[in-house]
Amino acid sequence: MKLPPESLPKLPELELLEMDEPLAHHIELSASPGVITMANISMWCWTVVNVFCIFCLFGVFAGRDFYSILGVSKSANTNQIKKAYRALAKELHPDKNKDDPNASQKFQDLSAAYEVLSDPDKRRTYDQCGEECLKKDGMMDSGNPFASFFGDFGFFGGGGSNQHETPKGATVTMDLFVTLEELYNGNFVEVTRNKPVMKPAQGMRKCNCRQEMVTRQLGPGRLQMMQQTVCDECPNVKLVNEERLLEIEIEQGMTDGQEIKFVAEGEPHLDGEPGDLIFKVKADPHPIFERHEDDLYTNITISLQDALVGFTVDIGHLDGHIVQVVRDKITWPGARIRKKGEGMPNYENNNLHGNLYITFDVEFPKSEFSEEEKEDFRAICTDTPRKEAPSGINIIMRFFKGNLKKLGNN
Repeated sequence: MKLPPESLPKLPELELLEMDEPLAHHIELSASPGVITMANISMWCWTVVNVFCIFCLFGVFAGRDFYSILGVSKSANTNQIKKAYRALAKELHPDKNKDDPNASQKFQDLSAAYEVLSDPDKRRTYDQCGEECLKKDGMMDSGNPFASFFGDFGFFGGGGSNQHETPKGATVTMDLFVTLEELYNGNFVEVTRNKPVMKPAQGMRKCNCRQEMVTRQLGPGRLQMMQQTVCDECPNVKLVNEERLLEIEIEQGMTDGQEIKFVAEGEPHLDGEPGDLIFKVKADPHPIFERHEDDLYTNITISLQDALVGFTVDIGHLDGHIVQVVRDKITWPGARIRKKGEGMPNYENNNLHGNLYITFDVEFPKSEFSEEEKEDFRAICTDTPRKEAPSGINIIMRFFKGNLKKLGNN
């Protein structure tokens, strides 16, 4: 059935936004000019519904793209997310980008991205319906993950120069024992720290005490200068132990004795700033490999037969990959071969690796050979001339001959 155009309500014109080709094609009306059919009205309504649904979906998933902010893929694991956050936090911190007016916002976005993607429950909710769902459910804490990585204060040494040096609490140094696998692959270690924190208390106390020169008038024309202790009045405080969770990144290629510093996580100071907390990396002994700088060393024991006729052996590396050693030549006891690029990653550049040195120990048979077996060995092995050790008489004669020649030349 066809209806005259004037009998139908005038439909508003639809402004086409940027969209895919198939959707734009459906919006085009196929009726002849001046005639609107029921099929065209139905198609137009269906198109409006589709556009509405698309904008609703965009509304649901509206918010920040946390994966792009951290520069990781949606399949990234927790360690990759932590590593990306730690690197970007150093780069984007406002203290390091004072000329950038958007530095604080970028850092807030980075902190929010890490807060969500490092928490399995929040990440699951974010993947399902975006940041808006997290806000509706009250799952956005707007916390400060930066403190758990670097401490609370002055990571970049910011702050202007002060006339008087601020007193600082004691620095705490602790050993952090790690495996060779962690130094090869990298890892994150969580450490619980019971930290004394200053809390307000009742009353006042003397603070910022210092020595100042004061002048006293003893009489007409008589003055006396003397040192006097001067203190300020400050609100009283008390120390309360608080449990803090610190995340320590064991970076690839770190060396034994290398230090990781957490600023302001040391002992407190009543009139100043807390000291620092320093972890010293200590590598546990490994049952297979021994490390020297970026090179790895290991020993392999082979049988006498393998030493004579050749062999193939597989060595499991620190990340699980297999290093294959193939020998088709005679291998003597103490022989050493080098596998280039199979050592430790370089700390400054993880794309560079040291070498793996493999030393061979030959295990000789412990059982006695029969006469027939001995004859077979003699037939296979060719005789080599023996070098006899010089006797004591020969050594003395060589000494005198050498001295007589020198006297004759003189």
